Amino acid sequence: MNVYIAVKISVLSINYILIFNPFQQDTLNEQLHVQSDECRFSSDIHRGEHPYACKVCNRAFRKKSHLIAHQRIHSGESPYSCEICNKAFRHKGNLITHQRKHSGESPFVCDICTKTFSQRGNLIRHQRLHSGERPYVCDLCNKAFSTKSILINHIRIHSCDRPYVCDVCNKAYFDKCILIKHKHIHTDERPYSCEVCNKTFRQRSCLTVHQRMHSGERPYSCEVCNKTFSQRSSLTIHQRKHNGERPYSCEVCNKTFSQRGNMIRHQRKHSGERPYVCDVCNKAYREKSSLINHKRIHSERPYVMCIIRHTVKWVVR
Repeated sequence: MNVYIAVKISVLSINYILIFNPFQQDTLNEQLHVQSDECRFSSDIHRGEHPYACKVCNRAFRKKSHLIAHQRIHSGESPYSCEICNKAFRHKGNLITHQRKHSGESPFVCDICTKTFSQRGNLIRHQRLHSGERPYVCDLCNKAFSTKSILINHIRIHSCDRPYVCDVCNKAYFDKCILIKHKHIHTDERPYSCEVCNKTFRQRSCLTVHQRMHSGERPYSCEVCNKTFSQRSSLTIHQRKHNGERPYSCEVCNKTFSQRGNMIRHQRKHSGERPYVCDVCNKAYREKSSLINHKRIHSERPYVMCIIRHTVKWVVR
């Protein structure tokens, strides 16, 4: 009889439970129902079936719990609320992640540089900095990216899709984050402050880069010459010296450039555009640096131009 009891919900153990302990029948039915659901879900996965469909948008899911969570998008229900700031979330996992902002908890640690993160996804993306992995590839130009979101934004360059529009100046962007950063221009809001020198910034990323000036951190390293940089973009531009890549081309004369900014300044020679205007005498310039040098003429301590070996320098007079 003990052998039959040890067998998990087998046919014989079912008979044993029903004969010798009929009060356990409800428990047995519940166990069988759970196992039946699990087996059905497992078989659904193997068959690729999505038996639970949303009545609003017809999107289908393998698990009923996923459907319930999805339906909150339509209903607007956010049942999980933060006890500290009362911010509400549709998913319990999002609440747990949010609460780490208050607690400062960062349970995910990079095993290379020991940097910590509050979300596992952020750790995975960070580790690609060390590994150089770029798993998301554009089907049109084969350019590879470390995150799916960056790839999606890149594809909009090909399609010219700019769905995010500023409600102040109607300027459109392909990336929502860029639109948010742009809006700080209209409000002059600079919400990010350096704890060392109190300098403020419109963007968190700019603060992060600035803080590396104080810490001396240069996390981006060239694999060819081992030169290090505080910004990934600086490393990318530097690497073009080694590989000879010049991805930016002038549409007028086909001259190529390694940096987008250099191409834009070059194109002003063709267009005659002079976007930098002196607010004192209205003289216009193609480059911002030329305007800065010009303004010194109007300042209280004027500078004079000294030409030495074809190099323009500004010295105090």
